[in-house]
Amino acid sequence: MRLRTVTAGLVLLLAAACTAPAPPRSQAGAADAAVCARPQGTIGAETATTIDVLEQAYFCVLAHYYGAATLDARALLTAGFVALTQELNRDGRDVADATMPALTGDRKADWAAFETVYRKVTEQVPEKLRGELAAGTLEAMVAALGDNHARWSHDSARHPDYYDGDGYGLGLTANVNGPQVDGNPGVALPPLFVTAVEGGAARAAGVRPGDVIESINDSAPFIDGTPTPAIAALYPRYPEARPVRLGLLRESTGRRWSVTLQPGLYPRELADLQVVRSKLLDGGIAYVRVSGFASDSAKRALAAIARLRTGRTLNGVVLDLRGNGGGIPNEAVRLVSGFVHGKVTGYQCAADGACEAFRTDDTVELVGLPLAVLIDRSCASACEHVSSAVKDLRIGRLVGTRTAGVISGPAQPYLLADNTVLSFPAKHHLGPNREVVDRIGVAPDHHVPPTPRDAAAGRDAALAQALTLLRK
Repeated sequence: MRLRTVTAGLVLLLAAACTAPAPPRSQAGAADAAVCARPQGTIGAETATTIDVLEQAYFCVLAHYYGAATLDARALLTAGFVALTQELNRDGRDVADATMPALTGDRKADWAAFETVYRKVTEQVPEKLRGELAAGTLEAMVAALGDNHARWSHDSARHPDYYDGDGYGLGLTANVNGPQVDGNPGVALPPLFVTAVEGGAARAAGVRPGDVIESINDSAPFIDGTPTPAIAALYPRYPEARPVRLGLLRESTGRRWSVTLQPGLYPRELADLQVVRSKLLDGGIAYVRVSGFASDSAKRALAAIARLRTGRTLNGVVLDLRGNGGGIPNEAVRLVSGFVHGKVTGYQCAADGACEAFRTDDTVELVGLPLAVLIDRSCASACEHVSSAVKDLRIGRLVGTRTAGVISGPAQPYLLADNTVLSFPAKHHLGPNREVVDRIGVAPDHHVPPTPRDAAAGRDAALAQALTLLRK
């Protein structure tokens, strides 16, 4: 389902302190290039996550993560131990030996102290619980990096091959992106309302675009304009969705009622699953929607413009990037290259300040038409690469709402011993003017937020504004 609100309280983010001095290389223990490797070929079946996998992940981060040299590794171990005790509590038990050991800042010695206590604790719980404890600990250690491109991917986070849609079939908005901005509830704006009904339980219950969600499991999504943890219930990680009770308001009639939505897999319309869609709009305007940056997204988007141009004169292009969660950085560069040559579209920078430039691919044929780009709080990562380039290089105008601010840097994957994948960036992204976009986002040139009335009426105010700009 399309997610457009904050998942408050869904993930624990503990900021990793960066003030401790870098330890000597000899203290890094296993932290060298051999501690973890890039995946090669097909990944085997996932096995149990153990303390040995936690150790591998810990030293992998310390060897390869952006800013690892100055990272205070104690923050990772502390976050992991917090998660360990919370998992014990959730299981209705505690262990007397579950006391955090003293940490000194020596990365190898601190790991040894952590491992000793961890093993002593987990030896006292049922074997089935040990895997859950390890998974919760590792997830917390990764979250402690506070990096929106750091992930640990495992079976519970993978969708099956036949996956179309899960959850409730709702497209939502609170003028903010969804799970990609965990831990940043301050940017969410009420009201929370339905922008689309994609199928599943929402369609069966008669929910419509524009319906305002006034309560979630009998709790308000906003109190005095501030989002509450209740919103998180709408954004479960597959396959953890649970039935959810919604209190709804249909503003056009004043009707208030409640529905309980049962989650489940449901088929999606084929057109909705296409990464690139296009059509000709009145006034000779080419409309191209790009929902993600896959391996050929830029080529397909530019080819769509060329097809719409065949046999007619085009007067402009609307590039719709709303809901685009990102993808391959080079595809973002190629798409920008269709509108400008000889420019830098962004930078990848190491912690020491050394930067590599993303430069336009000047072999891409220029479109040569006025451009308007639609953005929103679900435009993230490579989508923000495009948005910041369009704005800084003045090759078009941005319409909609500020982007997600989820572009710390391209993540690199590393295979762990249990056949799970740990990924995080070694470099961070800057815009063409060397500005920080991560956690800030890209502001539109024309701010046009969505509203329940527009959604109910099927109006697209941002698209209408873009067309007005192109037709001037």
